[in-house]
Amino acid sequence: MLEGYFPVLVFILIGVAFGLMPVVMGMMVAPHRPDSAKLSPYECGFEAFEDARMKFDVRYYLIAIIFILFDLEVAFLLPWATIFKEIVETDSVKWFGFIEMLVFIAILVVGYVYAWAKGALDWE
Repeated sequence: MLEGYFPVLVFILIGVAFGLMPVVMGMMVAPHRPDSAKLSPYECGFEAFEDARMKFDVRYYLIAIIFILFDLEVAFLLPWATIFKEIVETDSVKWFGFIEMLVFIAILVVGYVYAWAKGALDWE
């Protein structure tokens, strides 16, 4: 009865072994020499090994959210750019596809100018 589950068990064990093997090999082979540069704050601007409840600047989150927004918009531009040749060759969609993307980019530019005017991109 349980013989049917043996291949599943073997599959799980092999998957766990492939997942843990790079971690264990990295711990065994990689040198561990921390220095002041490696232990310095990274990206968020505060010490990594301090109290987790300390207050820190919210502008970091604002810049991160703006980056994510503009990064995701590339995900919308890339598919359009890959089929741009087909859009231009089709007469019924030629101007619609082009104007649609111009409107999209115009909305992005308006949002970017608004964020810039409000000082969201300034890091004092």
